[in-house]
Amino acid sequence: MQQHNFKVQRTARVFTLGQLNQQTKQIWFVLHGYGQLASFFIKKFEKIASDDVFVVAPEAISRFYVKPYSRVGASWMTFDERTSEIEEYIAYLNEVYQYFMQNSDNQSIKINILGFSQGCVTACRWLEAGDIRCDRLLFCSGFFSNGLSDVIAIDKLKDLEAYYIYGDKDEYLIENPGISEAFMASMKTDVPHIKIIEFEGGHAVQSSIIEEIAKN
Repeated sequence: MQQHNFKVQRTARVFTLGQLNQQTKQIWFVLHGYGQLASFFIKKFEKIASDDVFVVAPEAISRFYVKPYSRVGASWMTFDERTSEIEEYIAYLNEVYQYFMQNSDNQSIKINILGFSQGCVTACRWLEAGDIRCDRLLFCSGFFSNGLSDVIAIDKLKDLEAYYIYGDKDEYLIENPGISEAFMASMKTDVPHIKIIEFEGGHAVQSSIIEEIAKN
């Protein structure tokens, strides 16, 4: 058997909140988790969208049935054809970034990148390989079993305002206590300036915390 790979065009969906104009002071690129859709995920950020805050939620291009013929979700990648999927979503996210930034004064707008769950690794790989600027990076309920340095050069994080936000009842951390403790320790060592925020809850985006951060 011989495998043949073909490059094909795909139609991706990107959802936004707020207005991108001369008054815009912040742009938030928010990356959903495994099995989610951007149209639902972006609703977590409705309260930060305003005349000066613009929210962009790209949707991963691999969609599937989360439950048979009932709910659809999307994934940034799987282990199958892993390398090409990473390259393709980075190229896609770069296009999204350039589309919204092309008519903006890059230096006057604060660029925020937020990843939730699988979106955390996606954000890291995008920053590592993409030609983009980021002023503030937020990890929400992400889990890096081999540490941050496995997906991004730590030097790329040294000048960023960085946050790690997680729930005290997050099932992924509870199920892997040894790995999660090692990850937390390595994160504090690798990124000593990172702000770690724990909230009461599970594997979710805590909108109230995001609202407070967005005020600055």
